[in-house]
Amino acid sequence: MLPFLREHHADPGRLHAEGRVTRVALEEARASVAACFGARPREVVFTASGTEAVNAAVWGALRRSGKHAPHVVTTAVEHSCVRDALARSRAEVTTVAVDHFGRYSAAAAVAAVRDDTALVSVQLANHEVGTVQPAAVVAAEARTRGVIVHVDACAAAGHIPVDFRALEVDLCSVTAHKLGGPKGAGALLVRRGLRLDPLLVGGAQERARRAGIEDVPAWVGFGAACAATDLDRESAAERGLLARAARVVQQVPGVSRFGPDDPNDALPNVLCLGVDGVEAEPILLALDQHGVAVHSGSSCSSETLEPSPVLAAMGVDAERSLRISVGWSSVRDDVDRFVEVFPGIVERLRGLRSP
Repeated sequence: MLPFLREHHADPGRLHAEGRVTRVALEEARASVAACFGARPREVVFTASGTEAVNAAVWGALRRSGKHAPHVVTTAVEHSCVRDALARSRAEVTTVAVDHFGRYSAAAAVAAVRDDTALVSVQLANHEVGTVQPAAVVAAEARTRGVIVHVDACAAAGHIPVDFRALEVDLCSVTAHKLGGPKGAGALLVRRGLRLDPLLVGGAQERARRAGIEDVPAWVGFGAACAATDLDRESAAERGLLARAARVVQQVPGVSRFGPDDPNDALPNVLCLGVDGVEAEPILLALDQHGVAVHSGSSCSSETLEPSPVLAAMGVDAERSLRISVGWSSVRDDVDRFVEVFPGIVERLRGLRSP
């Protein structure tokens, strides 16, 4: 990214030599992102985030329907950007419930599709408890009915295979920061031949699909992260680290794991724990004092520690959860530190409760 922050500042839409330098870099990044996610380069529309990509997908699909109040099928465990984008629209939304593991039923999602359904929007994997979802099954059935299908793959990107072509969906949202790319970079994958009104207007950038000057450094960084990702190696390493972290479930009474019983049915990088008898925030702060950074509440509410809608939909205690995640930069010492200090922290906090 550094050359495009320090030296090459030209608008990639210009025909002069400087503009061609940034245009070439941008298109090389597009090809790298496309290769990472099983898409064609022309199917990649760069965005400022996965959230923007989701909003663009919802906006475009509902506008394309031409209906005043189109019908949408989604699930109870979608990211807040999906829920909020639909809430702001005039759409009539059918929300499919999930089981105790946070998994929606493909059959239930397909059964919710009606003749007037304009969009089915489901996640590929859950951002909070890691549950891998049957999105491909839903997509296959919905597409036979001529319904546009959007899959939110932001949480899955860089951790499990995301193959746009194999999924056979119309729209797919991905983001850079989940796989070591820069914050402020994402993409919406748009099936070739599908025409949608853009969310952002006022320019012809991204082949008239997303107006605004291109963020060349961020999108070059996204491409570089995709090119550097070794999915098999990194996923195996993450699974090993989470297995070590999950030992606290057996070590500390009253600690349970939320999500699938079989780790192979979940993302390799996310571990969501429930802790009986102690609020999550004091545990989080105590871990932070020991150099361990985890999160509490919903993964999409970094500024507020509110009860998780995902856990509430699963029927578990949404008030007392910790989300431990690992990534490409995590090492064994990080996890061992967590396993070392967590039992004592929980014991001390429980001891502070009033009789």
